[in-house]
Amino acid sequence: MEMMTVKLCGVAFMWLCLFISVASPSRLPSTSRQKLQLRKHLNRFNKPSLKTIQSPDGDIIDCVHINNQPAFDHPFLKNHTIQMRPNYHPEGLFDETKVKVDRGPTARSNPIKQLWHVNGRCPEGSIPVRRTKEEDVLRATSAHRYGRKKHRYAPKPRSPDPDLVNESGHQHAIAYVEGGKYYGAKATINVWEPKIQQPNEFSLSQIWILGGSFGQDLNSIEAGWQVLAVKMHSTLTYLHHLSGFSDYIYFLLKQVSPDLYGDNNTRLFTYWTSDAYQATGCYNLLCSGFIQINSEIAMGASISPVSGFRSSQYDISILVWKDPKEGNWWMQFGNDYVLGYWPSFLFSYLTDSASMIEWGGEVVNSEPDGQHTSTQMGSGRFPEEGFGKASYFRNIQVVDETNNLKAPKDIGTFTEQSNCYDVQTGNNGDWGHFFYYGGPGRNPNCP
Repeated sequence: MEMMTVKLCGVAFMWLCLFISVASPSRLPSTSRQKLQLRKHLNRFNKPSLKTIQSPDGDIIDCVHINNQPAFDHPFLKNHTIQMRPNYHPEGLFDETKVKVDRGPTARSNPIKQLWHVNGRCPEGSIPVRRTKEEDVLRATSAHRYGRKKHRYAPKPRSPDPDLVNESGHQHAIAYVEGGKYYGAKATINVWEPKIQQPNEFSLSQIWILGGSFGQDLNSIEAGWQVLAVKMHSTLTYLHHLSGFSDYIYFLLKQVSPDLYGDNNTRLFTYWTSDAYQATGCYNLLCSGFIQINSEIAMGASISPVSGFRSSQYDISILVWKDPKEGNWWMQFGNDYVLGYWPSFLFSYLTDSASMIEWGGEVVNSEPDGQHTSTQMGSGRFPEEGFGKASYFRNIQVVDETNNLKAPKDIGTFTEQSNCYDVQTGNNGDWGHFFYYGGPGRNPNCP
């Protein structure tokens, strides 16, 4: 045990030296000051609740009065009157009741719910908000960056920069349309729980609504499901309990392992930015912006069940569209839940319309040990394996200038390394335009 303690302390000392090299001891805040700042951030994230619900997965869902939600911290929303329903809904919404997948009793589309529903629902006039815990903020690179992405997260098809994938570490398998004016998009997305190899990696499947360039002014609205790696290591927990190992050093060491949720659950998420992920935007309700009106669905909460290999398949439908009267961007989950909207003033290019729509998967490849990651995208299977094995997007549509949902034209596909993750499109009467996508990451053809 003494030898283990010495080795672990050596690890702690190595990391401590790294931090001291960039910040002198005199500049380190006291533990009490750090705790005060932490409490300030938690008070900003967590609003007073009318009711609290404990989810089986460990989440705490606070039922917050609709007028007290985080969106109204924004100075431009201080006197905002909530729009309780969109003025217009897109015409031509694909009728889910017409979808037929005749592949046997266990290979059909099934309903999905959020885990917290098991223990209760929020009352009318409130919205469900996943509570941010102290450990959530401590996992982030900084309290200021908690709930925010790093730069260059939107895939750029046919990028002229051959080093893009190496610089960002992000890899994609997507279908996309560009060159027109788009006022929304829809898709039904197969839900899985892909395996994540490294603590700094993730896997997600989503829709991107994009405007502007891929430089500093990118506007993006994003929605889908994601799985993030668990980053809290038992070694660090052990170090924290060693005599003389301070709370603040524990706090510093944890900064090398950013995380949003603290588990590997598949979760519903949204994101927005108006400046290419620099200073604006955030996940879910972790900053002022998105105004939620729905009391049934919690942003960032776990969704269950998930699909199984050669077993029951589960999917979620997501629709994002621009209200032609007010100009706000609305989001609908499934056929029944209009969740809320992003006010148009949050954006520059998207105040008018989107110039590109993307659907598909994304992972982070941190190249552990100099090899490609084995983090899975989608189901972890290649597209050619098909239904029940590979993950899919089906009934993909765009909203046109007349507020009609239409089949997309001239669909393109993009992947940085098709031997690692790939995408294959198709079209039929039941699924409309669809594609299978994903892959296992590292394999004999993707070393």
